[in-house]
Amino acid sequence: MTMSSTSTTPHTTGESRSAVHPAVKLLAVLLVAGCLRPPLTSVGPVLDLLGADTGLGTAALGALGALPLLAFAVLSPLAHGTSSRFGAERVVLWAMVALAAGIAVRSLPGNAWLWAGTVGVGASIALGNVLVPSIVKRDHPGAISRVTGLYTSVMTGFAALASGVAVPIAAATGSGWRWSLAVWAVPALLAAGVWALRMRGTRSRTASAGTAAPAVATVRETSVWRSAVAWQVTFFLGLQSATFYLLVNWLPTIQTARGVPASTAGWHLFLFQAVGIVSGLAVTVIMGARADQRATGVLMSTPMVAAMAGMLWAPGWSPVWVVLAGISSGSTIVIALALIGLRTRTFAQTAKLSGMAQSVGYLLAAAGPLAAGRLAGGTGSWTLVIVLTAGLALAQACVALWAGRDRYTHPEPGNA
Repeated sequence: MTMSSTSTTPHTTGESRSAVHPAVKLLAVLLVAGCLRPPLTSVGPVLDLLGADTGLGTAALGALGALPLLAFAVLSPLAHGTSSRFGAERVVLWAMVALAAGIAVRSLPGNAWLWAGTVGVGASIALGNVLVPSIVKRDHPGAISRVTGLYTSVMTGFAALASGVAVPIAAATGSGWRWSLAVWAVPALLAAGVWALRMRGTRSRTASAGTAAPAVATVRETSVWRSAVAWQVTFFLGLQSATFYLLVNWLPTIQTARGVPASTAGWHLFLFQAVGIVSGLAVTVIMGARADQRATGVLMSTPMVAAMAGMLWAPGWSPVWVVLAGISSGSTIVIALALIGLRTRTFAQTAKLSGMAQSVGYLLAAAGPLAAGRLAGGTGSWTLVIVLTAGLALAQACVALWAGRDRYTHPEPGNA
């Protein structure tokens, strides 16, 4: 215990001497959050245009939608080691620059560039996905749920905006889908610039961000991969992400298959995510400062089940079901990301759990768009896709009963 308390002092001191105003730090986090979803959510509304232009079939388009999630799965476990070596702030800066480059490459003529750029986009977002919750845990240990709700709402808001404007941008520029995707390189460069400003005068802090783990790691610590709590959080995040990315990729196509104009379908996807902004902020009030989040997790998972049932049995009320789905999706992503911080004790543990949860979780999530594409292509109907989404949401509600318990991935150092 003496060793741990002594070694943590320099890290705490280094953080308190940072010359950067707290508002700049928070702004930088919010700008990065705003860049983590538009490169993905801008694709769904123009998927038909993209398929017609490139000749890709339904299964291939499903694979294209799953590719960033597979990149998340492969690279997320590496984020903690990379941040330990180079510093979390520096890695996030590189990720934003690489994200802008990947978006630009993806929009170049030629299918090879489309696939290569999509891999670059997924790799860059993977680093931000893992490190932002860790940085929030480190910088705001007493307000994890509140700050998580704020940055998740920004992330969801920009995701919704990207969905809504994708088709109008394509129509206005006359270039098809390419400018709809390419435009999101600009916010990524802006986020990189503000993040670089955040890093001014924080060299010692940047280094300690990646090396804070040894303070607790001096006590022999069980691997996060052997923690039941870690696996529960991982499955909750994975199931939540599976439903979200399935709908983000295929909801406009499902709608247009039922006669909804493409631009309207894009705005329905916007509505799905815009509602998520409000519900993401509202759920932090329900969560409060409680460590036990079982009731909240179950409560906010069930509207997705109801929404899918409504889409099957009363499709004429589609906007109502879109709103219900948005309430569930927007609130449960906040719960999932907050659990990463709530179930860990240190920055290092949070980074490791974040990497694990987003690796396995997004591998599970990648199956959503892939399965939907194959089911729709094989049956010629979207009915089984809607049933699949309801099943994933129901499983998520069950997992919440375990992931939401007041437990930690690791015991206190003195009890290890």
